[in-house]
Amino acid sequence: MTIRSLLVLALAGLLFGAGLTPAAAQLDQLNDSHDSQAPIEITADTLEVRQTENLAIFRGDVDAIQGDLLLKADMLIVHYRDNKETPDQPGISQIDAEGNVFVSSPNETAQGERGIYDVDNKKIWLTGNVVLTQGENIIQGEQFELDLATGQSKVFSAASESGKRERVRGLFVPKKENN
Repeated sequence: MTIRSLLVLALAGLLFGAGLTPAAAQLDQLNDSHDSQAPIEITADTLEVRQTENLAIFRGDVDAIQGDLLLKADMLIVHYRDNKETPDQPGISQIDAEGNVFVSSPNETAQGERGIYDVDNKKIWLTGNVVLTQGENIIQGEQFELDLATGQSKVFSAASESGKRERVRGLFVPKKENN
């Protein structure tokens, strides 16, 4: 397993689900403008590889940067498959981002407490006080789900501590025409 192949898959997976535009269009836009072959720089306080568990764990103020895309989290856990035929490029099955998760591109940001990218099922979740922004537009909820196969995305609400249901909130600012 090379760190570079692991990081390319980890970063690309989490970053492709960060936008607010219709999901399919957002994915097309990122695919057109983002160079997934660009070098990735990851900094963290520690990197632990648990070969027998097929895990790589980055801990402590993790920053992953590829071009103009950024992923920040307290911890990044990469679950990979044991691939005996091509040991330098194992398959990634899931990527977990834990604590203060923040993903940004030049025009969008997404943040929450936890992020999960299920590579096999092509789904991304962001949970815990989720805030999505695109320019002045803001969507808030408890959970964001993106199906990469269909392009469908959802934002869910949650019950508050008092039992009252919190609602999804959206603020959409129309573009101003120049006179």
